[in-house]
Amino acid sequence: MKTVILIPCYNEAMTIEKVIKDFKHEMPNAIIYVYDNNSSDGSDEIAKNAGAIVRYEFKQGKGNVVRSMFKDIDADCYILVDGDDTYPADVAPEIEKLILNKKVDMVIGDRLSSNYFEENKRPFHNIGNKTVRNFINFFFKSNLNDIMSGMRGFSYDFVKSFPILSKEFEIETEMTIFALNNNFNIEEMPINYKDRIEGSESKLNTYTDGFKVITMIFALIRDQRPFFYFSSLTLILLLISLLYFFPIYLHFLKTGYVDKIPTLFLICTVIVSAVIIFFTGVILHVLKKQHSQNLEHHLILLKYIKNNNE
Repeated sequence: MKTVILIPCYNEAMTIEKVIKDFKHEMPNAIIYVYDNNSSDGSDEIAKNAGAIVRYEFKQGKGNVVRSMFKDIDADCYILVDGDDTYPADVAPEIEKLILNKKVDMVIGDRLSSNYFEENKRPFHNIGNKTVRNFINFFFKSNLNDIMSGMRGFSYDFVKSFPILSKEFEIETEMTIFALNNNFNIEEMPINYKDRIEGSESKLNTYTDGFKVITMIFALIRDQRPFFYFSSLTLILLLISLLYFFPIYLHFLKTGYVDKIPTLFLICTVIVSAVIIFFTGVILHVLKKQHSQNLEHHLILLKYIKNNNE
């Protein structure tokens, strides 16, 4: 059974060697891949000297790096971890066991249930993590603790069926939503988190990347749960129409005359639009169900091909 450690890397010269050595110590039989993403501080050479296989992704962004990793590498267990030395290597063997023995499809290293809020010195990151968690758990009726963790384990089935759309740091959110919506087996493992060492800078921009994550969530809700999304839009439009129609109706009861004819025409237009939006959701819901069935067939085919290759 083949296990790989996948480390996206962009200017992590201060920490990448330690991360590689820690994982080599804990997982001596695993193959460690570092994908360098246009580093300018010699991170790639440090990684090579530390014993990792170094490959390159020239399209900037973590999502682009993970896409290349998942496309290029075949394994039975994948462990993805950031190169900033904020995640512990000693939990990797347990992640491997969950993937290989318990057949878990995605293991999430849960920082938020341990010491993340004490270690992390960026308060807006704390708020962002909580906000995203609440959004996802509400819309997908889940109970996950850490949606945006950078340490995860994956099965072969998950990796080879996951169509990555993200380019940057939205990737963790996309992974989680894809797993939830397609009924993959998810398990969380509490892990200890430590903040970056002094002098090491986070590549995550609190505001711009936070906005991208929120945008990604709504886009994925639209794509993954179209009936819910378009029904909600329909309900909002109907409530707005009712709000404007009610005064016109009261005026008609009092006087017997229809007031504000242009507004009434606008209300009718909004109602027609709401009906069209609703049936759009119904059609997309049916197509989504067909897509889910195709995904199941795809997974069966993947297992067949994998077993034949073995």
